[in-house]
Amino acid sequence: MSSKPSMPASLPAVIGTPMQLAFVPKDFDAALEHWTQAMGVGPFFVIEEVALDNMTYRGSPCDCRFKLALGYWGDMQIELIEWLSGNRAIYGDPWLPGNGAVHHTCILTEDLARAREAFAAAGSEVLVTGDVGEDGGVFYADTGPARSRPHAGGIVEVLQPASGALDVFAMIRDAARDWDGRDPVRSLA
Repeated sequence: MSSKPSMPASLPAVIGTPMQLAFVPKDFDAALEHWTQAMGVGPFFVIEEVALDNMTYRGSPCDCRFKLALGYWGDMQIELIEWLSGNRAIYGDPWLPGNGAVHHTCILTEDLARAREAFAAAGSEVLVTGDVGEDGGVFYADTGPARSRPHAGGIVEVLQPASGALDVFAMIRDAARDWDGRDPVRSLA
């Protein structure tokens, strides 16, 4: 009797908790309307302009600026992203999936360096790195399938949240639990 080889632990199991599905829609406002009206997700909290400190794209400095909206669908965070200016980095071809498909997933970690080592050991290419706030950081990695099968969902964001970020996420999640459909899009300054 032959036994199946055991599967290696998945990267999320080694790194931390998967918590987000992110989309880069062609029409940001239409996507907000879809998620709030058709899907009943909301409210969304919008940050009008985001730029990661010390951002790199494939190892070179990058000045990408983008807008984002965060909402919760149960305990799953939904992120909508609109590229504004600078290098398109992962928000342009060849990294944009078609037909509104998921752009990337996000995993929270408490140890960004350990997470990068695990992704490197798995053969993943780090696409973007950056600092988040005073004590947080992020990287985006191509886990492989996107290279061999375009838009197969191969980008993973790994986030070590800055101080206070988890409290903001909890506030947005709590707003979703009690949401009555009013004020579907709010500002997060």
